[in-house]
Amino acid sequence: MRWWDLDRVIGLEHDLFPDDAWSRGMFWSELADARHPAATRTYLVAETSEGRVVGYAGLAAVAGTGDVQTIAVARDHWGTGLGARLLGALLQAATDAECHEVLLEVRVDNPRAQRLYERFGFEPIGFRKGYYQPGNIDALVMRRADPAMNIDNG
Repeated sequence: MRWWDLDRVIGLEHDLFPDDAWSRGMFWSELADARHPAATRTYLVAETSEGRVVGYAGLAAVAGTGDVQTIAVARDHWGTGLGARLLGALLQAATDAECHEVLLEVRVDNPRAQRLYERFGFEPIGFRKGYYQPGNIDALVMRRADPAMNIDNG
């Protein structure tokens, strides 16, 4: 993901997460730490041959721990394996960054995403009450130990 992708990424972000979409500034802040020798962020976009962004994903990797910041797939690409490919790419980035674990938060009312994460070996470890605002939706915190093991789960 680069700065010139942001208009298309933000359009998809607002479509998928209308109540708690990331702002342009949040994406800018993440991208600011993605392309230098000591970068701790990896951000990816998936686009069609026509240039339409149909997915994106981001990872923070600091001090041996990876944290999935975001994964999103356009509704018309659900069920195509794109989410699994994006997650696999993030796990590869975590492995490259020598992370010993990867964490993420997922809405408790998003069983589709939870199933994807479970398929990739993430296990529930706790909850964050009211994490997603303004809807006051709880987050399920999940962890995968050793992101390098069996990366190709999709």
